[in-house]
Amino acid sequence: MNVVLATLNAKYIHSSLALRYLKAYVERDFPNTCIREYTIKEPAAKIVADLYAKKPDVIGFSVYIWNVEQTLPILTMLKKVLPKTIIVLGGPEVSYDTKYWMKRCPDIDVIVRGEGESAFHELLCAFSRCETIANIRGIAYREGEHIHITPARVQQPLEELPSPYQDLADIQSLQHRIVYYETSRGCPFSCQFCLSSIESGVRYFPMERVKTDLKRLIDEGIRIIKFVDRTFNLHRKYALELFSFLIEHRGNTIFQFEITGDILHKDIVKFLRENAPEGLFRFEIGVQSTNDLTNQLVKRRQNFERLRDTILAIKDCGNIVQHLDLIAGLPEEDYASFKTTFNDVFAFEPDELQLGFLKMLRGTGMRARAAEFGYVYMDHAPYEIFSNHVLSYDDVLRIKQVEDVLEKYWNEGKVRHTVRYLTRHVFASPFDFFQAFGDYWQQRGWDTIGHQLDDLYTRLDAFLATTCEPAQRQAANAYMMYDFLLQHRVRPHKVWWQKTVRRADRGQLIAKIGAQTQILGDALNPLSFNPNALEKHSVIELLPWHIYPDAPHLNPTPQPALLVVYYPPGLQKGQSPIAKIYPWSQATQDFVS
Repeated sequence: MNVVLATLNAKYIHSSLALRYLKAYVERDFPNTCIREYTIKEPAAKIVADLYAKKPDVIGFSVYIWNVEQTLPILTMLKKVLPKTIIVLGGPEVSYDTKYWMKRCPDIDVIVRGEGESAFHELLCAFSRCETIANIRGIAYREGEHIHITPARVQQPLEELPSPYQDLADIQSLQHRIVYYETSRGCPFSCQFCLSSIESGVRYFPMERVKTDLKRLIDEGIRIIKFVDRTFNLHRKYALELFSFLIEHRGNTIFQFEITGDILHKDIVKFLRENAPEGLFRFEIGVQSTNDLTNQLVKRRQNFERLRDTILAIKDCGNIVQHLDLIAGLPEEDYASFKTTFNDVFAFEPDELQLGFLKMLRGTGMRARAAEFGYVYMDHAPYEIFSNHVLSYDDVLRIKQVEDVLEKYWNEGKVRHTVRYLTRHVFASPFDFFQAFGDYWQQRGWDTIGHQLDDLYTRLDAFLATTCEPAQRQAANAYMMYDFLLQHRVRPHKVWWQKTVRRADRGQLIAKIGAQTQILGDALNPLSFNPNALEKHSVIELLPWHIYPDAPHLNPTPQPALLVVYYPPGLQKGQSPIAKIYPWSQATQDFVS
């Protein structure tokens, strides 16, 4: 029997863990099973043509909120060209409200509800023998005009599942994509906006099996592994052993984990501080809200004081990237309350701050209680909210403006020193800055067009010209010049500002730097001070204000400063040039000692 497992990923760089589990589970009995991955941007007709060429007897689709609306038209087209092919759907999006999906799309033959490995295998066995599927638990199927839903399956022991990553050819094809991995299934928490709250208990894969899988992925050159465990650090000893293993066998791989911050033990933080190489680990921590009533209503247990201590301790380590999550639109969190939440979390100045909006996922407690809180939301996936009884649609749209500029001006990391200055010293709060700039951004129509690197700075400068005092704008410009120059690996020939150092003066400044080699310190060592090399590889600008990028708590001072940025030859991606700032005496045209 010819079996195809298919899905539409959000982006090409993503890969499907679910399909690989299914293939590993069924291929011993059904060796003619293959995986086909597409993206939601690909034309439906092209996908149908590719699947048609496989002439499958059974097609299994893995379905999520990000691909369900793109998947359904494909099913209709497939039934037209492959009327005898059996179409099976599975995944979080169709595991709940199953009858709705069967009615909405008559081209679906069977839906697998919940974990699908053993159920899908039983289905294939029944299809191959032309037997009834009525006794298979955990499915929905058609019988004429009738839709039948069988009782739920008992969860399978995880040690019975074969590894999804045994095929070396498949692993090698994923070297430049994100590989997803899980060491456990289930979640101990009951957050009502999350599908994981429906599961009971947490089950772990055997440690040696996990280590074998991860070593294989690392050895084959996988660059990014994202763990999909809902709370990777739930079991302290298990997490610590895996952190230690990954540090020892890391290769060139980066690992990302979902961490529950207020239960991350101090022993783990201490271990990571002392042993983890910089950039090896990325932690995603869901804060969602700092409103106690809101957290209580969604059954989210969160000790914010302990969470704050953990986030700051990780930040202090200096070797782990932190990604913090917020959700706008949770119950009883109005615009003012969300502003407080945003400011509470932005105060940590995480490497990334993701601002998302509540989605009323099928099967969740929030969707069941939507009327209670006056929610209005999208009828189709992704079911994002428009409003509730304390947050108007106008409020939601304004927060979306914040999200837009937050992504560009903080998460992209290209204007970070400038934003630190503005949010700490100019605007009343971080939220006030992002909201005011977001309003301005939309008024200019910039939300509908793209941007180049220069645009980030010129557009911010235009906004500050209408908002700030002249002195504040000058200081911000000094920071923007600094940020801009850090974004290059070679000396930029074009800058967005009017150059402050005349060409005739540049040679004299180079000579002065040569006479005081301590100015660039170790940066000059590879040059043995060669003025021509320094001329070729450096930018020198006179700043109207002295700024303190490495001490953002300090306010800029109204005195000139010299900015020297040196680009060592051969800088690699992710490496930064060497930037130095020195007080400058305009009267003597010299460095201030």
